[in-house]
Amino acid sequence: MSNVIQLLPDSVANQIAAGEVIQRPASVIKELMENAIDAGATEVQVITKDAGKSLIQVIDNGCGMAETDARMAFERHATSKIREASDLFALQTMGFRGEALASIAAIAQVELKTRRAEDDLGVQINIAASQVESQEPIQCAVGSQFIIKNLFYNVPARRRFLKKTSTELRHIINEFQRVALANPLIALSLYHNDVPMFTLPAGNNKQRVVNMNGKQMGNNLVPINTDTVMIKISGFIGKPESAKKTMGDQFFFVNNRFMKHPYLHRAIMDAYDNILQPETIPAYFIFLEVDPQIIDVNIHPTKTEIKFEDERAIWQILNAAIRESLGKFNVMPSIDFDTTDQIQIPVSGQEMAMTEPTVEINPFYNPFEEENKQSGASYSGGGTTTFQSKGSTQNWENLYADNNSNDQANYSNGPESQERSFEQAQHEPVQQTILSSANTEETNNNSRFFQLKNRYILTSVKSGLMMIDQKRAHERIVFEGFIRTLQSGASLSQKSLFPEELSFGPEEMGMVSELNTDLMTLGLELEKSGDDTFKVLSTPAGLENVSAAQLIDGILTDFRDGEVDLQKEVTEQVATSMAQRAAIPYGKALSGLEMSELFDQLFACQVPNFSPTGKTIISIMDIEEMQKRF
Repeated sequence: MSNVIQLLPDSVANQIAAGEVIQRPASVIKELMENAIDAGATEVQVITKDAGKSLIQVIDNGCGMAETDARMAFERHATSKIREASDLFALQTMGFRGEALASIAAIAQVELKTRRAEDDLGVQINIAASQVESQEPIQCAVGSQFIIKNLFYNVPARRRFLKKTSTELRHIINEFQRVALANPLIALSLYHNDVPMFTLPAGNNKQRVVNMNGKQMGNNLVPINTDTVMIKISGFIGKPESAKKTMGDQFFFVNNRFMKHPYLHRAIMDAYDNILQPETIPAYFIFLEVDPQIIDVNIHPTKTEIKFEDERAIWQILNAAIRESLGKFNVMPSIDFDTTDQIQIPVSGQEMAMTEPTVEINPFYNPFEEENKQSGASYSGGGTTTFQSKGSTQNWENLYADNNSNDQANYSNGPESQERSFEQAQHEPVQQTILSSANTEETNNNSRFFQLKNRYILTSVKSGLMMIDQKRAHERIVFEGFIRTLQSGASLSQKSLFPEELSFGPEEMGMVSELNTDLMTLGLELEKSGDDTFKVLSTPAGLENVSAAQLIDGILTDFRDGEVDLQKEVTEQVATSMAQRAAIPYGKALSGLEMSELFDQLFACQVPNFSPTGKTIISIMDIEEMQKRF
């Protein structure tokens, strides 16, 4: 029997490594930008076409490479940063394993032009599928220029699994932002299809955050700064009122390396406890500086997961630092009693005699009645009334009579009527507590509906008790209304008398431009008025209680994090998102007429049992189950 174990060819091994390191065009940009920064570049330019599927070009003004180094850089595990195993625990640079360029060259056509400052000529190398096609001297600028063409051209299965251009572009923007935030002293720019998306000058951390996310972000930042023996924490956190429904502006950096760390994310959320809107997440840009020997950055191929030696202690320090910043800048609510001009009430001693005040007043005096103004306000012939006779039945009767003018005659007819009215006054508050709904007429007409905790609508049906989730029910009603609008081709919109102006970051501008046609079909008409602003010319009819800013922010949030579902049209996703934002919220009290109308509209829908996202709307507790409970 022949031997079955053999070594893989380098080209095959590099393609396997590419499956871990190069997942999509954004992965290529991340690796090349980090290499440029490690080379000492002060300016890095990224150019893409078709979201990196056709072309990725990264140009830097770093130190460049000699001819031999340029050739060796494409070999697997070739690195300038590691000499021995102990170097892994003292890393201060980004890339270090020497797999990135070898992996890229295995699945794309690569062209490299590079020159050092001390060399008269540079070198140009062309590689495709791990095979060197040419290597020759060339005249070029100091630094390096990588041109990556036709990514995954020799791995068609991987290329087919790439998402649509807009989705891949969002991943590129995310990777670009992570590198840019970690390196504010380096000028960075990103172009897509010859259109500039980011042009970030060198500056400090706050300038980089504002330049990247728009001017509105600068007004919502709270600085954080803590220095301990174990760790140094700096950066910015967002104000609670600027928190959004889902994640998008949350960044952790350790020694200028981006990382994902759910455990430390919980430390931040714990610090914001009780000051955030429900189901919202604040923005944060936090930079951690630690001794490289107490972290391990080599636990994941993309190096986005980092292991700390003592995560619990860092959790506590980070949580305390966030709380301190929120309190220092008066973000957290506090109870502060103002003692200015406060009346000083002396503390009584045993020697002080306590006497009850006997000021005579008339509680039924009405200054708006001319007769009372002239006569001095004697009420029902009883003269002035004092509160000294606290248990007086007649005083309570007069008080109740004043509040119920229709029954005043009953209270002035004698002892029997007084006893009856006093008994009625005793029991009436109890009845009002039990029937704490709107008016009596409406309750009688719609008594078959009852609202529980301002969240569920209860009603009796033939089989038992029906429970309806009011928010999900309204989502289904609004969603099907939007769908009918789309099918009929009619745009139901309401023009804005004073168009609202909304400001967006570069990533959001691209998303708004992409979705603008579908938004207009639904009645949300936007017009570009500047490099980063849109004017809201009209909003969908029937959504007057929802601001355009909240509606658009919710739609962009839905599209930011998840991939576009290929089984649904974009318009249907927009309709779903708009329905979720426009639906009546939990906690809103509904009248009997409103519950009845919601009930009727729900069962006029094609799919009344489920919300647009597939959640249950209706649940029925049958009679048998109720009998078992008793």
